[in-house]
Amino acid sequence: MSSSKDQQIAADRWRLVLGRFAEEALPLGGRDQRDLRRMDRVLEYLYGREYGKRGIRDTTGREGGMGASQLNVPDWIREARELFPREPMEVLTRHALQRYQMTELVTDPQVLEGLEPDYDLLKSILTFRGLMSGPVLDVARRVVRKVVDELVRSLTLAVRPVLWGRAAQQRHTLRPTPGGLDFQRTIRANLKNFNVKRKQIVVDQLHFHARNARCMPWRIVMVVDCSGSMTDSVIHSAIMAAIFHKLPAVRVNLVAFDTSIIDLSDRVDDPLEVLMSVQLGGGTDIARALAYCERLVETPARTIVVLVTDFFEGNSPALVVSSVTRLREAGAIVLGLAALDPEANPNYDRQLAQRCADAGAEIAALTPLGLTQWLSKVIY
Repeated sequence: MSSSKDQQIAADRWRLVLGRFAEEALPLGGRDQRDLRRMDRVLEYLYGREYGKRGIRDTTGREGGMGASQLNVPDWIREARELFPREPMEVLTRHALQRYQMTELVTDPQVLEGLEPDYDLLKSILTFRGLMSGPVLDVARRVVRKVVDELVRSLTLAVRPVLWGRAAQQRHTLRPTPGGLDFQRTIRANLKNFNVKRKQIVVDQLHFHARNARCMPWRIVMVVDCSGSMTDSVIHSAIMAAIFHKLPAVRVNLVAFDTSIIDLSDRVDDPLEVLMSVQLGGGTDIARALAYCERLVETPARTIVVLVTDFFEGNSPALVVSSVTRLREAGAIVLGLAALDPEANPNYDRQLAQRCADAGAEIAALTPLGLTQWLSKVIY
């Protein structure tokens, strides 16, 4: 026999499915009523339109409170993303556009102009960018530019001390380099070991000029999953790729993928162009993307492949592991990022991530600053 808790969960689910007209018979009564009410509001905002289509008059007397009028399109998208997993969210978005023609955000430039340019609006624009054209697309680009420029500014301030500070130290290294012994720095560092009796300096630490590092640049290949659940990571990947692109002796490739692949390396210096070139949503083919990136590797020992994904593979997990294995055996470094956003809250397939780790990849959920610190240790 089901427990009372299970019965309540089932009743709450039916209540959300049936909508506001079932409120009297099936009142929401789960433990987290706040989230249940938020879900109810999101679903009502969309599926409440069905009543009007069918000529059903609202006799509930329901006004204010949790009513749909409190939401606008960006609010609805933000709430839905927070409350529902990827697959239900994709269904909601499809119904919103195809069944209920909820296209205010993508068809009316005045609506878009009147909204506050912020991170949530940026995500909404990227979700519906493929449906925009003409004047509304021009407005969208201006909004995206404003928000992205602010993100670049704030993230650069956060990561610059780490990246450029370590880059300055790269002029010298403790790693031996052929013909690169820095005599003056070595003598200064070992003066404390001067033997007065023998009138000799005892050298216990050698310093070298990092000539090889300057002659042979590092290559960072960022390969970014653009499926529907990865919006935050896509945004921050585009921005971080632009920041890394400005580093001395670093070359950056940026590859976006879902079930297809788009190489954005020629636009890596402009996050706006990157973000306006990708289409969020769809499936995931990590194996195909990694196979493409293998072809970009010229000097494996100086290559870092940063795979930003939730590891929910739509193709063959075995092919993903095979690509990681080949990259590692060739000498490349592979970092799998399950999240790249300010909170670094991961939601990913741990089984495939573990298989990649067993094949030699490093797996982490990092903030942009965390990624920067990791890269600086590898490169410098």
